[in-house]
Amino acid sequence: MTAHDSVTGQGAYTRAAGLAAELLDAWSARHAALLARREPARPAEPGDEPVNDPAVPVLAGLLAAGGPPAAHGTAARAAGLWARTAGRGRRHPGLYDGGFTGTWFGLRQAASLHPELGPVVERLRGRLPVDRAPAAERYGAVTFPDYDLILGPAGLLLTLAADEACAPREPEPLVRALSALCDDPALPGLRAHHPGSALLGWLDGRVDTGMGHGAAGVAVALAAGVRRLRAAGEGAVPPQALVALAHLAGWLRAEAYEDARSVRTWDGAGPREGAPAPGARARQGWCYGTPGVAWALWETADVLGDAELAGWACEAFSTLAAAFDPDFHLPGDHPGDRLGVCHGAAGVLLVADAFHRHAGVPAAGRLRLRMLSHLAVHEDAIRSLAGERTGVLTGAAGVLAAVLTATGGDRGWLSCLGLR
Repeated sequence: MTAHDSVTGQGAYTRAAGLAAELLDAWSARHAALLARREPARPAEPGDEPVNDPAVPVLAGLLAAGGPPAAHGTAARAAGLWARTAGRGRRHPGLYDGGFTGTWFGLRQAASLHPELGPVVERLRGRLPVDRAPAAERYGAVTFPDYDLILGPAGLLLTLAADEACAPREPEPLVRALSALCDDPALPGLRAHHPGSALLGWLDGRVDTGMGHGAAGVAVALAAGVRRLRAAGEGAVPPQALVALAHLAGWLRAEAYEDARSVRTWDGAGPREGAPAPGARARQGWCYGTPGVAWALWETADVLGDAELAGWACEAFSTLAAAFDPDFHLPGDHPGDRLGVCHGAAGVLLVADAFHRHAGVPAAGRLRLRMLSHLAVHEDAIRSLAGERTGVLTGAAGVLAAVLTATGGDRGWLSCLGLR
């Protein structure tokens, strides 16, 4: 991907499709060798990527749908190999980190290339924990699996609501469960409980603001669920769902502030006490900061019919687009952080693309082109990342899926990120 090609749509798509075919061929060779050796499954180790992360079938579906005809075989082989080991994850219900919802979502993508997987997809669909809800005593002491997009019911609600086979009222139990956690304007139901945790102690007793683990992710999930319930006709949407969305929007809006680079942004958790800390906030991605939170607010405004809130969210994203500096706003010690969907350039690209396509924000269109150019000049880093990580959130398949989608590829898979 040359910098020139990256801003011409078709050139960027063609180069990304070539890299995608290369990645899938290499992944298939590695995976086929592992299957041939029939090695027993070993316990997961830190840094391992779950075998059923849906990135490989997502990328395969994108490549088969819009890539060159010669790449169809590559895509079909990768999707088929992925399906043979799907389900060997960590046995939790979530969308990522080896969860059951992620397995089901990945098999849905693989079934576009292997229709014989259709009955398996439907069988697993019947086992989705749609009626899952946090126990009453978890209110105000939740952990990520109780509510979030990555491990919890928000991720299931997003993927279920986007499923064509989903009956209009099917998401209702999930909508009610998440709404119950957001029944107060101060969001006490989303206060996290991580006492003594070395990794998450900063969040204990507070509310995460972000898309992956926080209030923004709950907001986009509820927005998707409400849209689906509206298809069932008048009266299908529980009133508490709209109240919950209003509470989420009000709380997130109150937590916003302008940093030293004139970006309207958010800290990782709230409530914020007093004036924000001085300086600029480097962490600006899909998971935390302005891109994901602003998009969640725009989606909430769209569902609530709140034009003023929608404009406010567009302004927030525009402040980031005007000030965005890849050298500052894409930090991280690993290329998966700097380039990936979760914290890096690919996630900023996808959110900018969403604001550009759905909200018509001019600054988002310009940032979209800048992110395509940025990823174009990091082709070698993407190729290197592919040998280590392929996942949606921090891997090379997620990066390439983002480029293919932003340059004209199918958008159906974006539900797993709260985008569309």
